[in-house]
Amino acid sequence: MMHHGRRVQLADEVLRRFASALRAAQFYSVQHPLVAQNVSGFGEALSLVFDNQQTVTLGVVAGEFVVGDVPLIRASTALTALLKRLQRAGVERITIDRGVTPDEVTTLMHALAALEATAAIGREEAAMPSMPHIHVGRIQVQQRADAGTVDTTAVRQLYGDATRLASELWDMTTAEGRPDPEQARTVVDSLAQAAAQNRTALMALTALKDYDNYTFTHMVNVSILTMAQARALGIDGVVLREFGLAGLMHDIGKVRTPAEILNKTSALTQPEYEIIKRHVVDGAEILRSTPDLPAVVPIVAFEHHLRIDGTGYPVAVRRTDLNLATQLCGIADVYDAMRSKRRYQKSMPTERILAVLQTNDGRQFNQQLVRRFVQVIGVYPVGNLVRLDTGETAVVVRVNAADPHRPHVRVVLSPDGRRLGKPYDVSLWHNEPGSGWPSTVAAPVDPGTVDVEPLSVL
Repeated sequence: MMHHGRRVQLADEVLRRFASALRAAQFYSVQHPLVAQNVSGFGEALSLVFDNQQTVTLGVVAGEFVVGDVPLIRASTALTALLKRLQRAGVERITIDRGVTPDEVTTLMHALAALEATAAIGREEAAMPSMPHIHVGRIQVQQRADAGTVDTTAVRQLYGDATRLASELWDMTTAEGRPDPEQARTVVDSLAQAAAQNRTALMALTALKDYDNYTFTHMVNVSILTMAQARALGIDGVVLREFGLAGLMHDIGKVRTPAEILNKTSALTQPEYEIIKRHVVDGAEILRSTPDLPAVVPIVAFEHHLRIDGTGYPVAVRRTDLNLATQLCGIADVYDAMRSKRRYQKSMPTERILAVLQTNDGRQFNQQLVRRFVQVIGVYPVGNLVRLDTGETAVVVRVNAADPHRPHVRVVLSPDGRRLGKPYDVSLWHNEPGSGWPSTVAAPVDPGTVDVEPLSVL
């Protein structure tokens, strides 16, 4: 009989190979060589288990993985992410018989990826395809329906998980000199899935930040905002997630910046500013030496402070045509940094930030991209509190691309600050000024000044 320690080791290897194969299926088409490579690796791990038994069952029991009768209690990042992916897809066990073929495994991986995607947006799930040597056990429909009632809570948790994983990426890069690309993809994949599930709540969460975690929330927010812009331009699939990876890792070079400079709460001196500017070169070096990252990721790390008019840094570096991912990430980076509240900085309203993006006659940022960005996030982004021309207070629930100054809002407080017993929705652009109905935003409202939690309103 196989020693227990060896069984645990094999079980761990099977799940890790499974996670890699599933991720490859999420990112790439059936014919892509990386899919075949990861399916082959999973098959090799299975073959070692099949030397001692006829069947392997991968199960989820009480929030833990069980391979056969071997529970894996160690909650590594990769396996935690895999567990959540299977739960989102509604899968509680997968039984694989000896004799399984690579084609069957490939079919399984793409079917699971499709299940997760359809579950995320609430669509009716298709039946699993027939696989002679593979049997998938599903969570009952009623359980899935119940899970949908905590949709906003789930998105909040996903955002928190992404921030925690970003922190782990930072710590790993500090300790080992490079990030874990698999973990980085886990973050981006979870954000992409959350956006498909509830884009409104996810965009709102990017504005509700704790300045103590600015470094990591900024990584997550720039990834979200970069992907949101890319999706608005018609970019999807693998390229969308590559843009998301670039946004997530754009500032990773700051792990080499001395902590006393990076965390300084007062204005930087010129010598300190010169040191912090090195992060673009450091980031490119770190990411170029990290295997399995798309080429665009180190490019964006190097370029994201360059501007289309040749200004920015690295100094004396000019690009006749900045990468599109760089330009989207640069807009997201400036926007998120300026609207973030920190110990030494008040958050700026979106109108002022957009004015910065449009300064210098639009020579620094591509104004077509800036206009599209405004259409995506609005002058008053989703989740923001605003005071209306009627004196009422409302939460922005939807951006109006035709007129970003007049969004769709949910009115929650009367002019004298009393909470309405029954909040009501109104599209500001439908109403004429002076009609007695809200028609314009008078001013943004600091959420710290009113007793309203925007996400719960959404």
